[in-house]
Amino acid sequence: MTKKTEPNQKVAPTIDEEDSYGQDATEEEIREGDSTTVTRLVFDEHDPS
Repeated sequence: MTKKTEPNQKVAPTIDEEDSYGQDATEEEIREGDSTTVTRLVFDEHDPS
């Protein structure tokens, strides 16, 4: 069985993990309370076997 491919097939872009949370708050924004603390949780699917 052969697999059909479309000539104009496009691939969706991946998520850049480093840029997906936006920009860091400035010192002024932190002083004024205009910032949000973000905790990143990463699930590493590494299989040691």
